[in-house]
This record gives sequence, structure tokens and C-alpha cells, in this order.
Amino acid sequence: MSETKRKISEFLKEQIQQSDYPVVGAKVDNEYRNLDDEVDENSTIELININSKEGMKIYRRTLIFIMGKAFWHIYPEAHITVDYQLSNAMYCTIENMEVTKEMLQNVKIKMQEIIKEDLKIEKKVMTREEAQKFYDETNSSKGRLQFDIIDNQNINMYYCEDYYNYFYEIIATHTGATQIFDLEQYSNGFLLRYPSTQNVNILPEFKETKKLLWALQEYETIYKVLHVGTVYRLNKTVKENRIKDLILLSEALHEKKISQIADKISARKGVKMILIAGPSSSGKTTFAQRLGIQLRINGLKPVTISVDNYFVERENTPRNENGEYDFECIEAIDTELFNKHLLALLNGEAVEMPEFDFHKGTKKYNGNKLKLESDNILVIEGIHCLNDKLTEKIPKEQKYKIYISALTVLNMDAFNRISTTDTRLIRRIVRDNQFRGYSAKETISTWNNVNRGEEKNIFPFQEEADSIFNTSLIYELGVLKNEATPLLEKITRDDSEYAEAQRLLEILRYFEPISKDIVPSNSLLKEFLGGGDFKG
Repeated sequence: MSETKRKISEFLKEQIQQSDYPVVGAKVDNEYRNLDDEVDENSTIELININSKEGMKIYRRTLIFIMGKAFWHIYPEAHITVDYQLSNAMYCTIENMEVTKEMLQNVKIKMQEIIKEDLKIEKKVMTREEAQKFYDETNSSKGRLQFDIIDNQNINMYYCEDYYNYFYEIIATHTGATQIFDLEQYSNGFLLRYPSTQNVNILPEFKETKKLLWALQEYETIYKVLHVGTVYRLNKTVKENRIKDLILLSEALHEKKISQIADKISARKGVKMILIAGPSSSGKTTFAQRLGIQLRINGLKPVTISVDNYFVERENTPRNENGEYDFECIEAIDTELFNKHLLALLNGEAVEMPEFDFHKGTKKYNGNKLKLESDNILVIEGIHCLNDKLTEKIPKEQKYKIYISALTVLNMDAFNRISTTDTRLIRRIVRDNQFRGYSAKETISTWNNVNRGEEKNIFPFQEEADSIFNTSLIYELGVLKNEATPLLEKITRDDSEYAEAQRLLEILRYFEPISKDIVPSNSLLKEFLGGGDFKG
């Protein structure tokens, strides 16, 4: 006897209506699904509301869809691109029109109308033949990328009345799910602002990140000049056998930026130490070593100190709300001893450096003494390096702070961006398996905790940096695809990490594979692939 299939929205109609927050999707047998998807009665279904991390992502994508529809009604000629995430907002630009307050006000009013009407958003599935006819008739590029994947038999599109658009991840089934938003003119474009999961009923204060925006815009401008701003363009470069040139250009850009940072450090008189911070899988180790080479060209000899050797004794380690040791908070660092040693070193004294025994939870002294020469400069890397509490006894003019992160500037298409966090997670999955023997399942299971630590200890201080270095490489996901895909495919439907694994696999499906053999040996990407010139 065949199982009855019904839409999730029909199966769980009462629970959806009684939810304290709008329900925008579901996890069915550990896979993210649209509420209009049909499922078996025996499926395990977990509703996703906007008061969750995944729910807020769906909220954001739905809001982008509604924004696109509003522009299409009022300014149909506008070529909009959703560029980056800045705080709780998406930064967007319009290629062929000037962004004005009047324009944004008109679009905002139209969006409010669309949301108030609680219009139906319907997912339509086309065969390849139907899609071919659709693209021939409409001359549209929306969702075209999925048609380029040869084994893609179904082509998806979201419709609301006569407006359509494509998203490679699910969006809500009704426009009324996204009540809170705002549009605000910013830089050369505008911000589409939305709530946070901490309070979905209000818009949080927008925290300006001018340095971060500048770094993103700089890289985007360069890659637009190279005509590689989307996955389609990158794939075209691979298919036309031009990828080696793009790789060399990307790597040359990294080398140029690292050289410029070294020049700035050398030019600033009185700098005694370089402090490097960035979120997980940013490539801090390789960056620090490549920066060291450029510093040596400028007559400075870097000396590295590890903050990890300055943890407080285990019995003094703070605990989190669950009673577990919190090794990521700054109170877990013996900042008093750290500053005492730094001051002594900068005064030309010899210091016996500690080594932290993580098994016993205590510092050990093994006679390892350090004394700085006149041409030495300290290089310190760690999650708290941008926080002045770490080096509070050191005068500001003696410090040069660098924030690094893989700030992805590659978009799927105009409305679908690739998250910086997703790029870092894919990097980490490959590295953890290669060097630490961890499975993709293990890496994904700890990722939310890693993110929480970054949001608390790193991101609030990124604007304190003297320089920001973008470690992303425009071609990297094509290379990482080969390594990450088989690792992600090992995660089964029975695993709670399955939904996230499938989501990452869906991203990687869009990339033409690129051989790791053509990645230069000094590339920052080798930190994750292995076989590079620099060792951790």
C-alpha cells in the first residue's frame, strides 16, 4: 500500500498557525524543505520559524525576493545585485541607476504592500525541456546557472503573481512572513536591513563597518575588471581553459596586498609588534609566514609568540553557562603575565617563555629564553589580538593590528550570494580531515559553537584593525569541491548534520572542478589542501 503524500503546510497546519513566530520552512528527515513540498506521513518533520539561525536565513532570502518584486514593479529596468552581508543587513547596488532616497522610499512602500497582502510564493519545477522553452521565450538569466549543470533534470523557480526569481536555497511560501525590514541609502548602494534571532520583532542598530566594506569593494572591483564576478563567469573560465591565468592573477593580488601591508608597517615608526586576528579557517598561519617574508625584505626580522602558551591555570579557567570551560573568552588568557613579558621583551630584556601543557592545564618553563634584537618585530596571532585588553600595557603606537578573513566576493548570480561563513566551513572540513583526522560530520557539529565564539570575541573588534586582508581566492571553491564533496557525501540521512551537508553539496554542485595540482605551492589555499611551502 503506497504512503499518502501531502504538503507540509497541510500536515502541520495547526502547529504552524499556533507557532509563536512565523514558520518559514521545515527539516524533513534531516533535510531542509519548503513548506509546500509534499512528504510522506511517516516522515520526521521539524518546523523552522524565524526565531532560529536557519529560519532567519530563510527570512532574509524571502525579503530579497520581495525586494526584487517591488523593484520590478516600480523600476523594472534596474539591474540590482545583492553584494554582501554587513551587520544585520545586505548591501545591494544598482548597476545602471543612481540610488536615491526617493527611490528607496517608493520601493519600501511597495514592499510593505506586498507583505501586507501576504501573497503566495509558489515553487515551480520545470523539466529541462520546459526550462529551455522558458529561457528562449523570456531571455532571462534568473536561475540559468542550474540549467548549466548537465545532470540537473529539474529546474526550480519561485513565482509570486507574475514575478519570478531563483534561489538555490528555500524561501518562505508567503510574503507575510517578513514583517520587519528597512531600506537605507549607504555608500554607493543601499542596505536591506532585517532583524536578528536575538529579537525578531525589532531592527537592531546598524553597526557600521567602513573598513570591511572598503576591503570587500576593492576585491569586487578587481574581479569585475577580470570579468569574474559570478560562478557562471568562473565556470566559463574553466571551460575555456583560462583558469591558470586567473589563478596566477588571484595569487598575485594576494602577494601585492601582503607586500603593501608590510610596507605600511615598515613606514610606521615605532611599531614593535604586529597583532593578527581572524575567524576560523581564514588562513592566519600562511598569511603570517608570507607577511614575515615581506617584512624581512624591508629589513625587519619577525619573531612569533603564541598566545596559546598564556592560558590561565586550569582551575582559574572561566566556565560558560553550561558549566564547561570557556577557553575562548579573554579571561581564559593570563593577560597580566602576557603584558609583563611583552614589556620586558620590548625593553630589551631576556624572558623565559612558557609552554602551556593542555593535558595538565598548566604552564611549564623549559629554559626557552627569548631576547629581541633591534631589527626584530613581534608577530602575535590569536582570536583576541584586536582586543586592546590582550595588550593593554603596550602603547597604541607600538602596535599594528591586522584583521584577516575569507571575504567572499563571488556571487551565484545577482540575487544569490555565497556566504563568507560557508566558504570558511568548507575550508575547515577539508583541513580538519587532512590534518586532524576529523570527519565532515564532526566539523559541522562544532561549527555553531565556533561561530558563537567569533561573534563574541572577533567580529566586534574588526574595525579596530589598521589593515584588513581578504584571504579569499576567487577560484577556491572549484578546487575545494573535489576534496569536500566525498567527505560531505559520507554524512547519512540518519545524522543530524545531514541537512547542512546537503546544503553545502548544493553550493558545490554549481562549480566546475579545478585540479589542486595547478594551485601554486605558496598559495594560502595550501593551508587547507596540504603540500604547500608553509607549515603550521
